[in-house]
Amino acid sequence: MPKYKLKSKSAAKKRFKVTATGLIKVGYGCKQHFLRRRTKTMKRSARGTHVLCAADMKLVKKYVRTA
Repeated sequence: MPKYKLKSKSAAKKRFKVTATGLIKVGYGCKQHFLRRRTKTMKRSARGTHVLCAADMKLVKKYVRTA
């Protein structure tokens, strides 16, 4: 057993949430600025959150230690 605790990455804590079933929830990107050049369809489809795919989830779980 190590004598120290591994810390979670601060950036990951701000961007990802772990659901009760262990999935990783993340918000869509490309919504902060330069919105005039984005299509209406893209802006509508980028609302809310979505669940990461299995390959990305495996990577993010390393950074979010509580998962």
